[in-house]
Amino acid sequence: MINTSTNLAGIKMKSPVITASGTFGFGREYGSFYDLSLLGGITVKGLTLKPREGNKAPRIAEASASILNSVGLQNPGIEVFLDEELPFLRQYDTAVIANIAGNTIDEYCEMAERLGSSVDGIELNISCPNVKEGGVAFGTKSQSVYEITKSVKRHSCVPLIVKLSPNVTDITEIAAAAQEAGADALSLINTLLGMAIDVHTQRPMLANNVGGLSGPAVKPVALRMVWQVCGAVKIPVIGMGGISTWEDAVEFILAGASSIAVGTASFIDPFAPVRITEGIVQYMEKYGYSCIDDFRGKLKVF
Repeated sequence: MINTSTNLAGIKMKSPVITASGTFGFGREYGSFYDLSLLGGITVKGLTLKPREGNKAPRIAEASASILNSVGLQNPGIEVFLDEELPFLRQYDTAVIANIAGNTIDEYCEMAERLGSSVDGIELNISCPNVKEGGVAFGTKSQSVYEITKSVKRHSCVPLIVKLSPNVTDITEIAAAAQEAGADALSLINTLLGMAIDVHTQRPMLANNVGGLSGPAVKPVALRMVWQVCGAVKIPVIGMGGISTWEDAVEFILAGASSIAVGTASFIDPFAPVRITEGIVQYMEKYGYSCIDDFRGKLKVF
């Protein structure tokens, strides 16, 4: 019998397939296509303490096998999420993970406290600029990763997942710092920093000039980083970055990921997370696997 259930640092899910933050909103649009209970988990749109309008348009641009975005964390704020969006999500039998972002450690801690145990897990977006450190992203230095993770962990009563930025020199060093500080799990990768230029207007295609690159083009980088991190830490890892098919998902699990997150693919095919889940089951049936751990981390390296 096939069992796709996954326990991610205490977050119990019926499958390893999660939706990635920033690509699924709060589930309402996708809920009109299929039953959200089919998903292992939903990581909601990035939340900030207060409502945020985000960056000015244009905020999305196509690139080769990928997209660039500089949405700028547009969201209604944590109170609207708790009052209006979370009750909607709780209609479904799926784990709900809140992605939180802030400009100071205090903001992150306040959000973790405010969320309490209303969600199943908190994903810490550390790609945000630390205003007290001159705008340098929290996630680019081991010391700042350690400090913010340790601080938020003290204020979180649900599993804390630290989302790692790929825009660093050594991803394993950053992962180790998060683990040492008390992270319950890691998710990676966040978007790579990229740019696109319109040769006719001779201007960047994004009003913010640069943005986050996601989609199939980043998968080889994401897969390599997930494999490295899984070999360097003992806590669970959510693999993400360009996962579009069930084969992509299985690659990440073979590399050591305990769960995987589907992001940009949902823009192309709203059913992508469901199709990927079905594909994983078929793969398990073909090779005689009864549970995810039967092939997780079983990459045969040369």
